[in-house]
Amino acid sequence: MPPHAPARGCALPPKQPRGLRHAQRSARRAGRVVRHLAVLAVVTVIAPVLVACTSAAPGTPAAASASSEPSPVRPSPGATGVPSPGPGAQPGSPSTGPGAGAGPGAGAGPVEPVGDPVVLASGLEVPWSILRLPGGGTLISERGTARVRELLSGGLRDAGTVPGVVARGEGGLLGLAYLADPAAAVGAPSAGPGGWVYAYFTGTTSNQIVRMPLTGTLGSLTLGNPEPVLSGIPRAGNHDGGRIRFGPDGMLYATTGDAGNTAAAQDLGSLGGKILRMTPTGAVPPDNPFGTLVYSYGHRNPQGIAWDSRGRLWASEFGQSTWDELNLITPGADYGWPDAEGIAHDPRYTDPVVQWRTSEASPSGLAIVGDTLFLAALRGERLWRVDSSTGAASAWFVNTYGRLRDVVPGPDGTLWFVTNNTDGRGTRAAGDDRLYSVRVEQTRPLARDIRVAPQANEPAGFAAAP
Repeated sequence: MPPHAPARGCALPPKQPRGLRHAQRSARRAGRVVRHLAVLAVVTVIAPVLVACTSAAPGTPAAASASSEPSPVRPSPGATGVPSPGPGAQPGSPSTGPGAGAGPGAGAGPVEPVGDPVVLASGLEVPWSILRLPGGGTLISERGTARVRELLSGGLRDAGTVPGVVARGEGGLLGLAYLADPAAAVGAPSAGPGGWVYAYFTGTTSNQIVRMPLTGTLGSLTLGNPEPVLSGIPRAGNHDGGRIRFGPDGMLYATTGDAGNTAAAQDLGSLGGKILRMTPTGAVPPDNPFGTLVYSYGHRNPQGIAWDSRGRLWASEFGQSTWDELNLITPGADYGWPDAEGIAHDPRYTDPVVQWRTSEASPSGLAIVGDTLFLAALRGERLWRVDSSTGAASAWFVNTYGRLRDVVPGPDGTLWFVTNNTDGRGTRAAGDDRLYSVRVEQTRPLARDIRVAPQANEPAGFAAAP
């Protein structure tokens, strides 16, 4: 058969004009070019995603080197949480629990400290709570002196002293909170049209909450006479709780310790060992889970609360001698103390999202920036960072500034924290205690099973609950 002859029984198609054949070939070539460009565009878009997913994949070896993550400027790169064999977690290691994989919601991506902290104020005496006001002012409580200090550009001044404070052990003037309210007082551009400063403190017979009108202007803020909000919270020389904060629902939340009576934490008739929720005047909100002020129970000594962009409440809590906790708070839930400390895998109790050995944490204040949680650690002498999208934890400024009591979001992309080296348990240096500010910048999520190479003062291993 001639090379181009049709098979038997087939007819040749009619011959097309040369111009038409040329146009068709040109169209086919153009189509191939378009398809090639489309494939190139798709590869360009998905390649970075595939690289990012591969670098943070669950199968990444736990012993990945420090080059697996950006190198922070001054963290203690201990490690990040990794899936755990459960109760066999290594000493000193944070562990992530069942809730760790919850996403960050609508908030910005995770952030981390950048550069060295700078001193905003020095010479504080056992500072406990940093209260940043809506208009730019800042107040700081001092546990032992009962003073509320106003931060100035060149130092500090007294805005007032809370009467009735009995400073003993861990008790004294503790948490501060603010509520804008034109009925409170007139003036104070830093406080809007007027407002109340709330204070949680240890009194003669109980821990209590009062509120005081805030008057004056920046640089001359003044606290008025207190009026009672709540009393009858158990007090002791330790385990006094003490953090207060208004939630996104406009209600006042307070953390209370068991005051050394472990049974109080499980007693729904006691205000001790709880997270309480109340109206601004101390009344019971109608939607509280038990028809009382109790919002959650089974707590030993929670001292930090904050909300993420999804409106979820988180709390930091001191353990006894084994595990400290970061908890995601659910109304009416039992967090297990004194029957459980840390992750118990007991269906009767709500496990923490992250746990640490007490020597590595002893957490007090808690702040959330870009859905990244920051915990101020006292005994651990570090700032813990927890990525809420993965549950991964990393330590910063280990053994650099001493005991850290409180941490809050600062202005213009900063994070503020205060030391607590004058409380009798730390090593006091000249100028202590200090208020610091450090910049935070957005970073990529840190995978739970990637950890940074340890330094000499950091444990080598992390462990997490499955």
